[in-house]
Amino acid sequence: MANEASPARTDSGSAWRRVCRHMRPYSPLLAASVALTAAAAALDAFGLLLLIPMLRSLFGVGPVLPVAASSAAERLIELLTGGVLEGLEGLQALRVVCVLVGISILLKNAFLYASRVLSIRVRERTIRDIRNRAFAHLQRLPMTYFHTGKSGQLVTRVLADTREASRIPEALFLGVSHAAAIAAFVAGMLFISWRLSLLAFGLAPVLVIALRPILRHLRAWYRRAFNDQGEILGSLQETVSGIRLVKAYGAEAFEDGRFEERSARFTQAFVRSATTGQLASPLSEVLSATVALTLIWIGAGFVLGGVGLGPEEFLAFVTLVLRSISPIKGLAQCPTMAQQGLAAADRFFELIDREREPPGGTKIASFEREIRFEGVSFGYEADLSVLSDVSLTISRGEIVAVVGPSGCGKSTLVDLLPRFIDPDAGRVTLDGIDLRDLSVASLRKLIGVVGQETMIFHESVHANIAYADPARSRADVIAAAHAAHADEFVSRLPHGYDTILGDRGVRISGGERQRIGIARAVLRDAPILILDEATSALDSDSERLIKDALDDLFWGRTVILVAHRLSTVRGADRILVLERGVLVGDGTHDELLSGGGTYARIFGHQLHPAATS
Repeated sequence: MANEASPARTDSGSAWRRVCRHMRPYSPLLAASVALTAAAAALDAFGLLLLIPMLRSLFGVGPVLPVAASSAAERLIELLTGGVLEGLEGLQALRVVCVLVGISILLKNAFLYASRVLSIRVRERTIRDIRNRAFAHLQRLPMTYFHTGKSGQLVTRVLADTREASRIPEALFLGVSHAAAIAAFVAGMLFISWRLSLLAFGLAPVLVIALRPILRHLRAWYRRAFNDQGEILGSLQETVSGIRLVKAYGAEAFEDGRFEERSARFTQAFVRSATTGQLASPLSEVLSATVALTLIWIGAGFVLGGVGLGPEEFLAFVTLVLRSISPIKGLAQCPTMAQQGLAAADRFFELIDREREPPGGTKIASFEREIRFEGVSFGYEADLSVLSDVSLTISRGEIVAVVGPSGCGKSTLVDLLPRFIDPDAGRVTLDGIDLRDLSVASLRKLIGVVGQETMIFHESVHANIAYADPARSRADVIAAAHAAHADEFVSRLPHGYDTILGDRGVRISGGERQRIGIARAVLRDAPILILDEATSALDSDSERLIKDALDDLFWGRTVILVAHRLSTVRGADRILVLERGVLVGDGTHDELLSGGGTYARIFGHQLHPAATS
């Protein structure tokens, strides 16, 4: 049946891989960013190693670097400085060391800035690509998905969730940056004292083990928070769209209550997630400081015991240890940040993973003979049919009306033709070809649709009439507006065809919006035209103007009218009567009226209104 099963939840590894896959086109920028980050970290560690000659120059213990450097740290400094410190003492040595430290700080920050710029470009372009893909996929989902989904949740997944997902590449970049800094500091520590460094490595896993319980539940909590955020957006969108109804019923306080309830639920979920996530930073700092203090405690014994470690080297080692606390704390927070992004990624990947509407295959360029419905049945839910075994033929050039009580399946019947939905049983053919074997894009080019409420965009009159075909000339647009009897009111607008019509066309009336929709259909010039209750919400004067426009539009086209007004359907070549999803009548107005039944029951009172008063 038409209902879709919910897709399986995206697992953490899959979400990571899929986001990283979207980063692949920017791998050169990513590689450059990582290289610059590593260089900055190395310069940072080198600047701290220079504390050894700096402290020696301050304490006046002889040359800042002995001629025959004994320790690994001294040999590394000599190698990196090109021997410029060799043999220097006192103030002269201190000044040279200060210059070297200044250069290393300057280069480090230049590299960090360049790395950050590149990482921002990669992150934002990656999220842009994911957002664009989610939007493109959303438009190609079956109509049944939109019948069951909340628009607020869909908007949240395309915009808010993709924004939140930027935390994944952000966590990746920060993780690389912090890991590079830690690696550089550890390398510096190893050059100074491998014994103390090995002790630090033994204590470090305590930090990872302590954070695991926090991360285990964090992603699920953020996921629930994002679902609640979608409910808030949905409530806001519904209220703004239906503001006339809200005011008419004095329902402001009622809507306040609904919104406040959803807002409180979101706040509670997000506070729980965020406060738990905040534990990572203080916990990692406390544990890192504990490790550092343990190393200082033991290292002091090395110095005082004369175990191959001078005071200046010990101070440089302690500085490296303390300096590493910040990147360790930052690295500990990266999984927390990533869990929030992964929770959002789960939601928009669920959207992307939903099956698109079938694209079909064979392209069709024209409509020549007939449309046939052969034993068509359809239901939006299992065991609840909207159409049952409907068979009918519509010949090219015919004007066919579809009537019946509310909920009898009229709109569902016409939705099958442009393949907004596909039948559960039977088939619909165009010139003998099953619609499922046709290219959806080429099929829909043959069909123009005018619904009960024409969608007007916050654009100019010209843009609204030329929707999806912006290259059309002003002359073409004006000709279409003339045919739709719209030019008269458009010419009275402040800027004519350049007038912005406002959100949902608030600057024009319902009848004027419908005439814009008809002009849009005229410009499309499709051989098949579907009008789904196109005049049902209009007053008699507006309906007359629309009818005049439609009479011109009908000429030479195959027209399917869904209507409940006698004035709209009685001029049709044929009238199809549906009741409870079953085709119960097919004939002209006079034939159906004389035969009694559903048609006579529906339209009898419109022919003899006095009899029903």
